[in-house]
Amino acid sequence: MSHGMMLLRRTALAAALLGITALLPAATAHADPAPACTAGAQAPAAPDAEQGRLSDPRATAFPGRAGLDGFVRRFPAALCGVRDAAGAERLLDAWGEALWQAAVNRAQGRRPGGDLPDRDDRPLYWTRLAMTVQLDAWQPGFTVDRAALKSRFEDASRGLSANEFRGTRGVRRIFVSGFDPFGLDTELRRANPSGLAALQLNGRRITLADGTTAEIRAVVLPVRYADFDAGIVERAYAPRLAAGPRSADMITSISQGYPGLFTLEAWAGRNRSADPYPDNAGALAGGTPEHPATAPGLGPGAEFLRTSLPTDAMTAVQAPYPVRLNTAVTEIPAGETAPVDREDGPTPGSRAVAGGGGGYLSNEVAYRSNRLRLELRPALPGGHLHTPVLTGLPAEPDRLTGPEFERNEAAITAQVLELLRASSGGPATP
Repeated sequence: MSHGMMLLRRTALAAALLGITALLPAATAHADPAPACTAGAQAPAAPDAEQGRLSDPRATAFPGRAGLDGFVRRFPAALCGVRDAAGAERLLDAWGEALWQAAVNRAQGRRPGGDLPDRDDRPLYWTRLAMTVQLDAWQPGFTVDRAALKSRFEDASRGLSANEFRGTRGVRRIFVSGFDPFGLDTELRRANPSGLAALQLNGRRITLADGTTAEIRAVVLPVRYADFDAGIVERAYAPRLAAGPRSADMITSISQGYPGLFTLEAWAGRNRSADPYPDNAGALAGGTPEHPATAPGLGPGAEFLRTSLPTDAMTAVQAPYPVRLNTAVTEIPAGETAPVDREDGPTPGSRAVAGGGGGYLSNEVAYRSNRLRLELRPALPGGHLHTPVLTGLPAEPDRLTGPEFERNEAAITAQVLELLRASSGGPATP
């Protein structure tokens, strides 16, 4: 199937899932329910920590206030229209891809809906989460691998599938990843500008500092150790690092970092050391600064990996937020047992405790993606960018957004774009 035909197929399918059923054959749009099917009638018996936050009415308000509530309303009936396990796989792929594209369209102003601003990553997160509750509650009349189906839906709704570069000759290709909101037990209304940047940039063409054109593709990753253990970073990055006309020319992971400034992280560390700080599912890393832990299933690699992004050119972008190259790491020096903070990078033979971005998942995505880059495309520029912390939520806890929050969000994501534009400006600082 040609690339153009694939796009037409996906557009028609996405439209159908959003209610324009005339674009699909009547038998597909109005399938008879599978025998003994229930879906969405009740929450799963033991919702996980993320799903449990949906008990807060502010969380469940996001889909409706963004015009994405049709996904939540119609998903149970779609599940009950599935006849077999293969059909379930196709359905989860299609609905996940449609949700991702709806969120991208909304973030880029092509599908406004609700009273929340277009520039908001939170509706995608909470809509997806509500749909996973419905998927967990689904009781089909046939056997399914529920975990595999959920993984398919997660990948599709995060941009990991049906999101290839066009491969146009003469157009450079930049691949980026952002993250879900996190720290929600402290403030449920939190957003993540890295995730929003991914939504706003996905599929766009931009003019780089050297006058060339680049296409950007993006994904939004979960803040969950289990997904990293299961290889979601490798599933996201490996296809874009494989040689061919649709492979990336540059990669960078993006996450939310420090107050008031951007940082390009010079070093990514191999190990986790963030405990007792949990992930979004309430899980711990199993590693502390005194006892760092290597993630399960992580392939071979050095204790620290250095960025190859054009840091000189990118740190020249200094407005509205300053941009710094962060060379700090935490290590256990060779022959020693206690962690040591260093401002000038690691020393030979040391054990990694934390990269410049710490010992949490932002550091790990940088390590995993660049370990893969060095294995598959070692000459490719790659690294990690931390955005400023997004502030400005209204003091009133029932207000989901406000002018200061929206201004800060817009300023951060606009500067992410400018930093990518500058990325054609030269090699990394040695």
